[in-house]
Amino acid sequence: MAVHPMDDIPVRRLKFKLDEDSAEERPHPVWSRSCPDFSMFINALGIHVPYFERFLVEVMRKYRGGLTDPKLAEEVHAIMGQEAFHAFNFVGWNKAMAHRYPRVEKLDEEARKYFEDALATRDKKFQIAFTAGYETFTFLGGMIVLDRYDEFMADADPKMRALWVWHQVEEVEHGSVAFDFYQAFYAKHEWYRRWMVLYAFWHILRETFKGYATMVRAEGFYRRPLRALRAWRFFLSFGLDLARAALPVLSRKYHPRNHPICNDQQNRVAVAWRKRIAGGADPLSLTEGDVERMLEGA
Repeated sequence: MAVHPMDDIPVRRLKFKLDEDSAEERPHPVWSRSCPDFSMFINALGIHVPYFERFLVEVMRKYRGGLTDPKLAEEVHAIMGQEAFHAFNFVGWNKAMAHRYPRVEKLDEEARKYFEDALATRDKKFQIAFTAGYETFTFLGGMIVLDRYDEFMADADPKMRALWVWHQVEEVEHGSVAFDFYQAFYAKHEWYRRWMVLYAFWHILRETFKGYATMVRAEGFYRRPLRALRAWRFFLSFGLDLARAALPVLSRKYHPRNHPICNDQQNRVAVAWRKRIAGGADPLSLTEGDVERMLEGA
């Protein structure tokens, strides 16, 4: 087992095929009974995530020829593999969610167009810096979700729990690659890196807000004002958690490996899950019993 969660970046070729499930098999979009608002928040965030992940793959493919560090080149190859499989699965989940939330189809299309336009019209520096800025929050979000696993996912749909634990573990594993990729090209442009962290944070919250608002309305929460208030309180609190976690990122001395919430004291769920998958267990489902057994054996 790696000493630090970023020491190893394996490409796990998982395909959940959620868009192929029948109506009876399809997980309900509010899939976490432990924290329904979390499942809506992470679903809303996930609408635009696959198009960013495809953007990342294309940006790194386009510019990786300029790298001189062979270790970083290997890590870039690995993150491209991980993100390609993430994108495949989350595009499928968007299609599945659209059965309950028809507006997701429009939001999905807007997200795809935004990143395609960014590839076609923005310059190299923006593309690399936006990739690094955005990955700041997928990495931090991964750590927050894993550290609060019991609160967010202890009682949840087995397929969706498996999807999100896998995704969050891998976002932490490759959490330093986009940062190092930016440094390889623009190490002296520290001000621009920090600005793009702020830009990416605003972009993520804005796009997540659109999806979350759609789900809150579709679930009928506005007919119960206190329930709607609780849902929006969660949205605000998670956004503030991300903002607080990002404060060290603005330091000139920052590196993802040294972030206070990511160090050699690895998350117990992540360690147990990696051990379970390495042992050949089914990666596409994660029941409560599976979690209990994997934590006992960690």
